[in-house]
Amino acid sequence: MGTEHSKDEGQRSMVFLRKGPKLPAWEDALLAGREPKSLLKRGLRYVSLSLIMKGMTSTPDFLWGLHEVQKLNLSRNQLVLIPPALGKLDRLVVLNLGGNCLKSLPKEIGLLRNLKVLFANMNCLKEVPAELSLCRKLEVLSLSHNCISQLPLSFTDLTSLRKLNLSNNRFAQIPLCIFALRSLDFLHLGSNKLENIAESIQYLVNLQIFIVENNNIRSLPRSLCSIGSLELLNVDYNAIQSLPDELYLLRRLRRIAWNPMDKGLHIAHNPLARPLPEVVEGGLDALFSYLRDKKEHN
Repeated sequence: MGTEHSKDEGQRSMVFLRKGPKLPAWEDALLAGREPKSLLKRGLRYVSLSLIMKGMTSTPDFLWGLHEVQKLNLSRNQLVLIPPALGKLDRLVVLNLGGNCLKSLPKEIGLLRNLKVLFANMNCLKEVPAELSLCRKLEVLSLSHNCISQLPLSFTDLTSLRKLNLSNNRFAQIPLCIFALRSLDFLHLGSNKLENIAESIQYLVNLQIFIVENNNIRSLPRSLCSIGSLELLNVDYNAIQSLPDELYLLRRLRRIAWNPMDKGLHIAHNPLARPLPEVVEGGLDALFSYLRDKKEHN
């Protein structure tokens, strides 16, 4: 009885594939006689679908009918376009589009009102649709390793955003909209074209990790020293010659850090004016004492 039941199911699946249009070779291999819903994984938190490294140059049509998927991973393919049909997956919480060849994101991404995490890193994006700001639940956004030089002003509406990675892009200045994102605790702008940090950085009162390594920043604003929550400040590989006297107010910086993963103050490979190089070699306490004394005597 059980064997006959299995045969019937298998025949129905094959009929499903025969009735539809001919599938691309990779899609046919992926489904292998199964209904698309059989690809979904039902975990404790999310209904997920992973199509990593499938050699896809376009998204499969069956994908947009899987309305229950909450976590979708399309990373490390050769996708050049995400169609407007993405907006149909309105239960998505996590979307990974990293490591493709995308030149744009569809404006329908704004229909994903439950989206909390978006990875669109390592693509060919030159801009980001203003409609992304409609994803008001977004908490984590990575746009690193693209060709972006500005963000829409509407990004001020992403008030739930906590982690933002814009590294390895083409920003000449920190976009003004970022200073409105008061929930940010992680901001990565390394490997861009920054020459300064605006005084408005002080409005990011919850910032814990701030990375601006490998830019052309010449000085740090005094207002940066008012962010008492900072635990990691990375300004390695810049053009900084002097430091604000108030830097000692950043009491959560515990050390001069050398390992990129360590918390603390990263200030290597800057043309610091004397006697700062020697003071830094003595550690963070020595640096803070020097700056405190300098301020008191000014």
